[in-house]
Amino acid sequence: MKNLKSLLLATLMFALPLTTTFAQSKVSHIDLSKLISEMPEVIAANKQIKALEETYSNEIENTIKEFQSKYKEYEAQASTLSPVTQQARAAELQSMQQNIQTFQETASQDLQKKRAELLRPLYEKAVAAIDKISKSLGFDYVLDTTQGLGVLVSNGTDISAEVKVELGF
Repeated sequence: MKNLKSLLLATLMFALPLTTTFAQSKVSHIDLSKLISEMPEVIAANKQIKALEETYSNEIENTIKEFQSKYKEYEAQASTLSPVTQQARAAELQSMQQNIQTFQETASQDLQKKRAELLRPLYEKAVAAIDKISKSLGFDYVLDTTQGLGVLVSNGTDISAEVKVELGF
């Protein structure tokens, strides 16, 4: 019985400081998506991405117009063409259609790659600024309050303004 009391006392002496430590943790929050979307560098990166997207879109539109023109020409001449020529033109049109689809997929992948390439360093810069500010203000945890990520109530300290100053905007 004496050993049990000693064990219980030792456990309480060990556990009590731990609960006190957890209770004193400082927590803040920030909407990381909103912060990143407001960064001047992100706005410039989005302009680059939009310009690239417009270039691809124009190329696709021009290719589709060329396809439609050839298709109309084929339809108009189909009755006068030999079966071999009809087959060759049909194969050419099918090949053009496949090329358009392949180009659309490649363009989409290229846009995603370019977006990641431009935004990754900016995300890392924002996270580094959040880390610096949270340490300087003495916060142990910073929660991301971006909608849909799980934080429903954020009554703690929002450090967005300090991080924006650190990032220079």
